[in-house]
Amino acid sequence: MKKALFLILLCVLLFCESQAQFTRFIIRLKNKGATTFTFASPSAYLSPRAIDRRTRYNIAIDSTDLPVPASYINQVKAIPGVTVLNVSRWLNAIAIDTTDPNALAAINALPFVQSSSAIAAKINTTVPGKNKFSEELQVVPVIPPSQGRVQGTEGDFFNYGNSSYNEIHLHKGEFLHNIGLRGQGMQIAMLDGGFFNYTTLDAMDSIIANNQVLSTWDFVNREASVVEDNSHGMMCLSTIAANMPGQFVGKAPKASFHLFKTEDVASEYPIEEFNWVCGAERADSSGADIISSSVGYNTFDNNLGNHTYSEMNGNTAMCTIGADLAAKKGLIVFNSNGNEGGNGWHYLIAPADGDSVVAVGAVNASGTVWSGSSYGPSSDGQIKPDIASVGLNALVQGTGNTIGVGTGTSFSCPNMAGLGTCLWQGFPEFNNMRIIRALREAGSKALVPDDRVGYGIPDMKAAFTSLLIEYATSTASVNSCIVTLNWNSKDMDAMKYEIQRKAPGDADYVKIADVNPQVGSLLANHSYQFTNTLTNVAAGTISYRIRQIIDTTTATFTAAFIDTANVTIPVSCTTTGTNDPDPNADKITVLPNPAVSDAVLVIQTRNAIMNMPVSIYDMKGRLIMQLRRSKGPGKTTIDLP
Repeated sequence: MKKALFLILLCVLLFCESQAQFTRFIIRLKNKGATTFTFASPSAYLSPRAIDRRTRYNIAIDSTDLPVPASYINQVKAIPGVTVLNVSRWLNAIAIDTTDPNALAAINALPFVQSSSAIAAKINTTVPGKNKFSEELQVVPVIPPSQGRVQGTEGDFFNYGNSSYNEIHLHKGEFLHNIGLRGQGMQIAMLDGGFFNYTTLDAMDSIIANNQVLSTWDFVNREASVVEDNSHGMMCLSTIAANMPGQFVGKAPKASFHLFKTEDVASEYPIEEFNWVCGAERADSSGADIISSSVGYNTFDNNLGNHTYSEMNGNTAMCTIGADLAAKKGLIVFNSNGNEGGNGWHYLIAPADGDSVVAVGAVNASGTVWSGSSYGPSSDGQIKPDIASVGLNALVQGTGNTIGVGTGTSFSCPNMAGLGTCLWQGFPEFNNMRIIRALREAGSKALVPDDRVGYGIPDMKAAFTSLLIEYATSTASVNSCIVTLNWNSKDMDAMKYEIQRKAPGDADYVKIADVNPQVGSLLANHSYQFTNTLTNVAAGTISYRIRQIIDTTTATFTAAFIDTANVTIPVSCTTTGTNDPDPNADKITVLPNPAVSDAVLVIQTRNAIMNMPVSIYDMKGRLIMQLRRSKGPGKTTIDLP
């Protein structure tokens, strides 16, 4: 019995000694019973944009949206020796700092406290910690700005420069920019380790001049300034926001940004996962659309909090739970898949394992996989990474105000987040998960995903086209052999439409008209109407399909059938002296069509034509007959041998 008692006391002493090295704790609460907030008045704790997102995508406001009761926070804060660090409404928890075990005991005695656990050691200000981003931040300067535009890209809206063009062209992302999707009106929250001097660097001068940085917050030091911290977040920001013509253009340079420091780069403890969740919450409540996070977690400076690969299952890590909650609130969360491909860990890191998180692997500008990019799948078998972008020798802003290249999934993530932002800008009608599906389906390995690039490198033009097809609608109606075709789609003035018809007896669709779009240099929703007067069409079902040409450039021509509408003709529509659907219309008809031998050319005009020329060509464009005829108002027939 004495030996057993000794062992119990020894365990208690060891536990106390272990706890003594920690000064930061997470206090989990039982409920939000003392809250003064209600579901009926969400404007008290959510921004108008956050509420609009929930309304637009039919997302219910629930208990996780309600702030932690102020009375609970104040009671914890009132205990001597306790500093409240951050508060999470999603986790219903408070992070605190204290060195007093009595204070911790007093907190645990509060009736609304569920538990407390150590989350980080005390900060050692005398010994510099490791910089966890050091492997990624070996930025190599690149050549000076390109002279003029890249060969073959004179029609692009931005003058990218060679290196910048190669990155975006891997995804055909310049297509989005060219049709007006450059991030305008979209908000991106960056969660990282600092944004060193971002206000004074050339790549970010446009977002500073245009007030595109909407908010900043440092969750580590609890202050608004983030410019004196680590440069990692600044470099990630540059891949999206840069606007240096001929040298470096980001993927969504017209977007707006929230810059949140959640990472303590001098150490690695689970408190950073807690900070990450707090940053994601602020992104949500501030009204952000996208989260771009180039941080992740697997092991820590103290082994007590280490994750295992089996915990990369989408449901265990604190930050993963927060990331999936952000997706539940309607945001798209892009996260680096990790840089563990060449070491013993090998696999992805949290929160990339979230089932609603877009985990991004790294390739170079030619699409070759970077060896250091973390492998998938998640431990529960999800395809991870989801997609891949340029992270090997990716173009970034350096701290010395030079443009260089850096390597890591830290840079492939914001590259993809920027392009995803532009894609979603074009289709706000679709929710976050539909945009994610479009990115996956447009991947270079969509049919055979693997554990290196997942669904592959997304083709942004293909992703756009798939969403356009789903978005577009059309209807057709008939009245006295006149068919009215109505359709709705998104376009801009560089696009056009082609109307095709398949009538009873036709073997295939036949083009019957071109329709030019409404004027506008930016992608926008437009409605159209086309009238087709039927002549010599048998009774039955007629099918009309609309082909939208979204890229009219010869080298990159792209078109898609966006919708099909059918209409039934109850009786044949034939041209006779007593059955003319529109006697005042101008039209030319060949009967029969196609003709094997003899045919009749029927010409109907409202006015008389003297000495009218008629030229007939074969299918190879050779002139085979010329005629001249005079006709009066109305219809004239000309026999063609």
